[in-house]
Amino acid sequence: MAMAANETDPAQRPPAIEIRRLTKDYPLPGGRQRVRAVDDLSLRVHPGQIYGLLGPNGSGKSTTLKALLGLLRPTLGECLLAGVPGSDPAAHRAIGYLPEAPYFPRFLSGRELLRFHAKLAGVPRAGREERIAALLGRVGLAHAADRRVGSYSKGMLQRVGLAQALVADPSILILDEPTAGVDPGGAADIAELILEQKARGRTVLLCSHLLTQIEEICDRVAILHRGRLLAEGALDDLLGRCGRQSLVVEHLPSEELAAFEDWLAERGGRLHAVERPAARLDRYFLETVERAEREGEASR
Repeated sequence: MAMAANETDPAQRPPAIEIRRLTKDYPLPGGRQRVRAVDDLSLRVHPGQIYGLLGPNGSGKSTTLKALLGLLRPTLGECLLAGVPGSDPAAHRAIGYLPEAPYFPRFLSGRELLRFHAKLAGVPRAGREERIAALLGRVGLAHAADRRVGSYSKGMLQRVGLAQALVADPSILILDEPTAGVDPGGAADIAELILEQKARGRTVLLCSHLLTQIEEICDRVAILHRGRLLAEGALDDLLGRCGRQSLVVEHLPSEELAAFEDWLAERGGRLHAVERPAARLDRYFLETVERAEREGEASR
């Protein structure tokens, strides 16, 4: 018996995260003028996706996450987590969150910190300590589990922050710069852990300035600039990689290249370009933002 479409295709299921025409204005000093941090933003993140939210500083990423989590009230629009408004405490039961600059009580050890968050999240007593120990080991902090958090480096704080985001076994992870301050080896470990969450069916919304890592692990990305959505879609679509193959040859004379092009044409193929490297997300990101900057200056 064939499975229903919404069981096989995540895009046919209700979105895990949905942002509908989100707009957020902040008052400037004096109260008469306002600045728009997010402008009519709509996004959908389907279950099981790793979704990258990108943009330069001041693009509205943090405001978007805060509105999504119910930490601030939108001027217009709404944000839904698993179909529940982000402002509803019930929505938070499905969420694991790592802020960009996590602050934890310095007097707690890593183990005590996870125990505290596990109790807050209602993690059952049975198996709680085993889960905490496993998470500390998974993020590379087993050796520092009983050290005070106040003695942790920036990278260690990010690791323990990721562990606390996972302690309640959430279905949706929202990670704001999870590799900030982490060395390259640690960043690779965190990327692997994020991919593990996808393999378990979790949805991940990820903000990061490490575009090479975003390109490696994300299914879709959105690029924000001055609060507006510049581009959104699957990485292969945005970077023009669908339906093409790369052939790397060495020292091919021009007459042989022409013969190869004829050979392709006879078989219904076409030589699209010669020695054109594949687009990279960092280059696409910079070109998209720079184009928006030029268009903004031209319209002033």
